[in-house]
Amino acid sequence: MPENTWWKRGIVYQIYPRSFQDSNGDGIGDLEGIRRRLDHLAWLGVDAVWLSPFYPSPMADFGYDVADYCGVDPIFGSLGDFDRLVGEVHGRGLKLIVDFVPNHTSDQHEWFKESRSSRGSPKRDWYIWRDPAPGGGLPNNWNSNFGGPGWTFDAATGQYYYHAFLKEQPDLNWRNPQVRAAMHDVLRFWLRRGVDGFRVDVIWHLMKDEGFRDNPVNPAYQADQPDINRTLQIHSTDQPEVHGIIAGMRRVLEEFDDRVLIGEIYLPLDRLVTYYGENLTGAHLPFNFQLIHMAWRAQDIAALVEEYEGAIPPGGWPNWVLGNHDQARIAVRVGAAQARVAAMLLLTLRGTPTMYYGDELGISRVEIPPDAVQDPWERNEPGLGLGRDPQRTPMQWDGSPNAGFTTGRPWLPLTPDHGTRNVAMMQEDPSSILNLYRRLIQLRRRHLALSVGDYVGAHADGQVFAYERRFGTERLLVALNFGHAAQAVPLPEGVAGARVLLSTHASGEPAIHGQELALRPDEGVVLALS
Repeated sequence: MPENTWWKRGIVYQIYPRSFQDSNGDGIGDLEGIRRRLDHLAWLGVDAVWLSPFYPSPMADFGYDVADYCGVDPIFGSLGDFDRLVGEVHGRGLKLIVDFVPNHTSDQHEWFKESRSSRGSPKRDWYIWRDPAPGGGLPNNWNSNFGGPGWTFDAATGQYYYHAFLKEQPDLNWRNPQVRAAMHDVLRFWLRRGVDGFRVDVIWHLMKDEGFRDNPVNPAYQADQPDINRTLQIHSTDQPEVHGIIAGMRRVLEEFDDRVLIGEIYLPLDRLVTYYGENLTGAHLPFNFQLIHMAWRAQDIAALVEEYEGAIPPGGWPNWVLGNHDQARIAVRVGAAQARVAAMLLLTLRGTPTMYYGDELGISRVEIPPDAVQDPWERNEPGLGLGRDPQRTPMQWDGSPNAGFTTGRPWLPLTPDHGTRNVAMMQEDPSSILNLYRRLIQLRRRHLALSVGDYVGAHADGQVFAYERRFGTERLLVALNFGHAAQAVPLPEGVAGARVLLSTHASGEPAIHGQELALRPDEGVVLALS
């Protein structure tokens, strides 16, 4: 039953380790820093912590170029630090999810060093090597997601290797059973250390077209778009064979009790839901990023929810994400007032919500001076606004000069308002967005209708989206005003009365006049119906 499954009823909180808490003054967050800040997560009320990569890495892509899958980079600490963190996470009744980056390694990984040593290397086929095209040049037209071609020539062996991202991130060949076996052993290594699940990076990339056919040209491409949009990634991603690979990972997790497999997938809904797998043998939670890219309009969001609810296979469990380390923060996309409405949306829709660190503070855009840019994508394709640094800035804990994040120089700048937009000050302000998040989480815990109940669409008109959550005899109505003017919302037929459980507004309550709710501008409300 959903109410007995932690990853269905719970709330996931993503931490970008470089930016959560520095414990040694080098300006970069670490595992010990995360351990020291677990009280914040317990106070907030989340159920699981998801850590972005902390593995040994040259940091060409800040840890997504893994040089050793079974270790901890010294920047972040040691395996001993990791084990202590696992123990304290579990000691607080929380779960721990870690990133798994199986599509590519660092070019400094021992596997790749051996693979590129010669064409006869036993690990040559662990990566994707191709001869030049007839007459010379690239094997095909596949682009890198970070700009430029997806192929780099290795002069020593006379072949190209494929990299969907940076040239320092060569793609593994998942058609090779030795690669699959080695990566399954990586999963077991961390499962035995007590992790409760994995978020699998770019899971839809793992298999490529066996014939390496060119991707079709994108007729909608424009010059102000990134290179990756020049073609449609029909042959370089989302291949039918990927589902067998994911099912294999799922079987490894099922060797252990009560674990979760989450897949990062940026695909349209009709393709996304196939990653639940045949007979639900795929990812438990194929990440649903649709809210990140959807226009922030009531009717569009309502249509999205209805489409998603209808597309999930029987027995599949939904999930929702508002932001992560790759996407602009929600307060940037919708503004401060609507960020509060977004919080209510995220924490009251049916399915597992994933929060991103700092969103509970309403952190907005941080301007990164050119000389402080860290993101390789921004460096490769400057001027297109692709940089991910603004959503990776340090967590803001208090009003001290570096917001309590570090005693050194932060690796990225803080927001200009960090003196007031921080945990210490906002905890003391009952009207803050931080306390709104906490109250929403508490409300979700108290009401099974919100955590595991059914979803019933109720109303989508103008600037208002309203829906019911039901469990047993309990009926709750969530009404969200996406506009900046007051809106009237009809209550469902047959409702004798309604009681306000929570409003996103800092003071007062919305008025209920007979069968109509009067929402104030930029207000979300949860009502108990009777």
